[in-house]
Amino acid sequence: MRVLYVLRRVVLPLVLPVVLVAAWWAATASSTDFFWPPLSDILGTFPDTWFQGRFTADVLPSLARLGAGYLLALVLGVGLGVAIGSARPLRALLEPVLEFFRAIPAPVLVPILMLFAGIGNGMKILVIVSGCLWPILLNTVEGVRGLDDVLSDTARCYRMRRGSRLVHLVLRGASPQIAAGARQALSIGIILMVISEMFAASNGVGFTIIQFQRSFSIPQMWSGIILLGLIGIALSAAFQAVESRALRWYTGLRRSQREG
Repeated sequence: MRVLYVLRRVVLPLVLPVVLVAAWWAATASSTDFFWPPLSDILGTFPDTWFQGRFTADVLPSLARLGAGYLLALVLGVGLGVAIGSARPLRALLEPVLEFFRAIPAPVLVPILMLFAGIGNGMKILVIVSGCLWPILLNTVEGVRGLDDVLSDTARCYRMRRGSRLVHLVLRGASPQIAAGARQALSIGIILMVISEMFAASNGVGFTIIQFQRSFSIPQMWSGIILLGLIGIALSAAFQAVESRALRWYTGLRRSQREG
């Protein structure tokens, strides 16, 4: 059983990435195309490009802006989602407005946010918030709406305090859908982190990739794209670790229902 667990959790997820990397390596091994260099050249430039000063000058500022925007969107999305999902009249009033703003792509807001927030870190964080907010908010609303009425009535009958009801009933009951929205928002946040750094920026991963492209440093440009993929994998793994710990009760319940 232990061998099967390791095979399923560790080995199988690595099969497709290894195959894709091998295919990329083989397809570009003898490439002479300036814009499609061999993978070996790209990987050879990776350490010198990103670990010789750019990690602290570009990568860490990008991650700091991503973290600030994502956490702010998480707080706003969960807070507003609980309030809207708990009040039916408020939900009916705000639903058309929420659908309107959700349909606006966040990159379109970059020029507008630059007018009001300037070109500093504040603008970049607001761009990330403007995209990450909606999946968290809407999933939280749906999660609160889907709470079991019997549990809500039981909490009222036992006169649970409002704070206890919020933590133990509302947030815990809606947490699976909140986590689904937060996972979707994380991938959106990485995209918007790069996009926001392509406008009037002086550092960041997105800014550096654009500089490489404009100076025709093609292997370095490709190394930046690979770096973004690695950042996405690392953040996804961290999110899964937190999610599995926070939703252990939910996964255990689903497992018992399937076995039953």
